[in-house]
Amino acid sequence: MFKLFIGNKAYSSWSLRGWLAVRQSGLPFEEIVVPLYDEGWDKRREGDEFAPSSGKVPILWDGETVVWDSLAIVEYCAEKAGRDLFWPTDDAARGMARSMAAEMHSSFQFLRREHSMNIRQRYPQAELSEGATHDVMRIFQLWAQARARFGSGGDFLFGAFSAADIMFAPVVTRLVTYSIPAPRFAMPYMQAMFAHPFMQDWIAAAQEEPWVIEQFEQPNQ
Repeated sequence: MFKLFIGNKAYSSWSLRGWLAVRQSGLPFEEIVVPLYDEGWDKRREGDEFAPSSGKVPILWDGETVVWDSLAIVEYCAEKAGRDLFWPTDDAARGMARSMAAEMHSSFQFLRREHSMNIRQRYPQAELSEGATHDVMRIFQLWAQARARFGSGGDFLFGAFSAADIMFAPVVTRLVTYSIPAPRFAMPYMQAMFAHPFMQDWIAAAQEEPWVIEQFEQPNQ
């Protein structure tokens, strides 16, 4: 059975991606939530279970096989459970979905740095930096293209819930947390993401967590 180590559900965007990937696989797994940045964090991350990732979460163990990095976990789960659960079957759609997932993985640094994930908070709208504005506009552009070209079969970017949605899930939460205006076409997609049963489970668990990380409790940090 899989063993998945993740960080705080309120704050850990990469953990959310890895967790959604394992849930999407439908395979049984044990979930271990590791509080980030508490007094025991530095010692805990030196343990054998974190050694392959140098102390980063998420990290997935499948027996002696270890996979870290959210996008790698997506691919590992796709190999184990079936690629059709994660990627569109159409070649053109799959190519775009992979490209979008990779761009999400490597880009949008201003949005990440200035608006960290905090599912439990809702902040009033504030002016975005030039860099964050550019990131958000690019994200909306990608969503519009995916929905227009390949989204007719369902509520998600490529119709059915896929790896692309998994990779963009924390972005959806950031837009809500920081009251970032979204174009009308994006609203049904964001609502569908929040209504997804996996997201509902994650959000409910985040609300029950006892841990508070003060550095992530201020807007525009």
